[in-house]
Amino acid sequence: MNAKKTITLSLAALLALALLSGCGGKQSPEPPVDVPAAAQDSPGEPGASALGSLASFTAGTLDGGTFTQDDVAAKDVTVFNFWSLTCAPCIAEMPELAEFAKALPDNVAVVTVCLDGYGNEDAAREVLEKAGFEGITLISGDGDLLDLSANLMYTPTTVLADSQGTLVGEAIIGGQQDLSGSFLKAVNQVLSAGGKDEISLENT
Repeated sequence: MNAKKTITLSLAALLALALLSGCGGKQSPEPPVDVPAAAQDSPGEPGASALGSLASFTAGTLDGGTFTQDDVAAKDVTVFNFWSLTCAPCIAEMPELAEFAKALPDNVAVVTVCLDGYGNEDAAREVLEKAGFEGITLISGDGDLLDLSANLMYTPTTVLADSQGTLVGEAIIGGQQDLSGSFLKAVNQVLSAGGKDEISLENT
């Protein structure tokens, strides 16, 4: 088995395990869609996240490409949204996530990670196309991405990485009443922590 296939299959297996405790899982009920968890309302002071980093990894994309820490380094902030095809709140918020992504300036990107996308590529494409999401979606990977996926408790979960791959602030867990507002606040925390100018969605 070649290295690329090993990476793909190992992440797919681990992500499947992560789903057992996420949206629809039996062990950990998901936070309500319209009631953000404490971490969502108060992301906390900027700083390294307890989830680790995304400084070293290689991932496969839904369109057959490759995404690595070099792509993260090309942006001041990368927003990673972890979701699954079996998570209704994840799919419900996807159109708003798509609109948020389209309104961002070039130095900030949104990347989605479909935890059960490997082997279900057509279903994932259908969800993303219906929502209007035009960005990158990851469906396999290794390294830090694999480690981060193993530590997820719920879907959707969103984390933000600076250009070094450091995850800054707290994870945004569960569906958001005001996704754009919550995500913009978190993005600006990362930018501010890195000495960068904050952004607005209004003029982009």
